[in-house]
Amino acid sequence: MPRETIELSHQIERLSILDEGGNLDKSLEPEMDDALLLRLHRTMLLGREFDERMLKLQRQGRLGTFAPIKGQEASQLGAVATLRASDWLVPAFRETAAQLWRGQSMESVLLAYGGFYQGNQVPEGVNALPVAIPVATQILHGAGIAYAIKLRGKDDVAMTFFGDGATSEGDFYEALNFAGVFQVPAVFVCQNNQWAISIPRAHQTAAKTLAQKALAAGIPGIQVDGNDVLAVYVAAREAVERARAGDGPTLIENVTYRLSVHTTADDPSVYRDEEEVAKWEKREPIPRFQKYLIDKGLLSEEDIASLEDEIKVEIREAVERAEKQMEELSSEALTMFDHIYAEMPPYLREQRDELARELEEKEAANG
Repeated sequence: MPRETIELSHQIERLSILDEGGNLDKSLEPEMDDALLLRLHRTMLLGREFDERMLKLQRQGRLGTFAPIKGQEASQLGAVATLRASDWLVPAFRETAAQLWRGQSMESVLLAYGGFYQGNQVPEGVNALPVAIPVATQILHGAGIAYAIKLRGKDDVAMTFFGDGATSEGDFYEALNFAGVFQVPAVFVCQNNQWAISIPRAHQTAAKTLAQKALAAGIPGIQVDGNDVLAVYVAAREAVERARAGDGPTLIENVTYRLSVHTTADDPSVYRDEEEVAKWEKREPIPRFQKYLIDKGLLSEEDIASLEDEIKVEIREAVERAEKQMEELSSEALTMFDHIYAEMPPYLREQRDELARELEEKEAANG
């Protein structure tokens, strides 16, 4: 018998609508309300400015370690903008802008990175999970939530985010395989920012694209210019509509770049070339989207400057409120040990007692 080529159910496409120079492919331009476009722009600016403010706070010792999102605003916002309130967001640890879009307050983000567990409490009525630090574990959670949605006969969708490094983990393959077998309403969004901490994309996989990993699970995959918010929106909208209609999951690979550090405990100058960073800075999402909006007559340079000033005030006030809450909550530090075990194990009781002594000594020292 001769060898035969096996025809696969899906092929991998690459989508780009608004290039790095702000040039538009009119034939691919999506129909989007002006209000949605302006909200996307505002949240991109808010995400960027909030990110930079948090970085300053961390360097001043006023926040703990966190993962900046600089350069990846379009990759996450273009995707979550396609969700409705009843859908689920399952983030990793670099989706601050997506969390803000879905209703998380800046104060809660600051509390969480300030070391207060209360900041991880998802607001009432918001369908989202807290940040997931272990790489790729949340992908399984997203698939599980999508399975529950299907079992309940609902037409909601679960969207989960992860980085390129997560596609090298077993959890990723297990989640995609499960989602493909049971045809669950999940959208898997890979933010391929080229670096898994200090490991470059080329050293993670020999695959030409990360999107093609969907083919092994029998589900559609698409590679998108992740710095093009229009392209991300179009790809995510198609995936969400497919999931909502009962046609199963999709893997979206957003090709983007982490312009800042992996986390505030990282020094990228040790492992990556500044020329590479400079090249990607020319491709970053905000200026090209602003050019698009200006060309459409929705924004002016004066509007942008005014909006930036407005956002800075909004962030400053959020920081003030958050730090006031931190002061109030600092006296309740022992509550972090509550509601974990029915009977507290000895090692945890020892830690609690040690913290109680330290708090008493601090209070006595302060008079």
